[in-house]
Amino acid sequence: MNLLEMCDTDAAFVRVETTVEQAIRTMLDRHVGAVAVIDEDRRVAGVFTERDVLRRLSLSRRDPGATPVREVMTTPVEMATRATTPSEALATMVERHYRHLPIVDDDGRLLGMLSIRNVLEARIDTLTRQLDEARSLPH
Repeated sequence: MNLLEMCDTDAAFVRVETTVEQAIRTMLDRHVGAVAVIDEDRRVAGVFTERDVLRRLSLSRRDPGATPVREVMTTPVEMATRATTPSEALATMVERHYRHLPIVDDDGRLLGMLSIRNVLEARIDTLTRQLDEARSLPH
């Protein structure tokens, strides 16, 4: 299974000029913990996460309705490509404490957003299938 098969290819995203308030509304509406922040060419410019809300906004006294998301997003962003294996993506996410990893094409355009939940669900499916196959073998 490749990363695009594992993730939400209808990834939640906002534009760089979007306000923080709009980004948070997108996250709430889509039930996600992060949105990709993209430029006019759909290239990933950053990621805005729940952690960004806590670390960069909550105590800053900045107005979410007047603050552009580009001012508080995480950048630079570690990204995966079609060539990234699930194991490589998981290693990156665990090493760097990321819960979300954008998947991009060769030009940096957003293809999908991988969450740690996607990786774990895929791994559980694989292990369950292997266990079922092992149980069906004659003893």
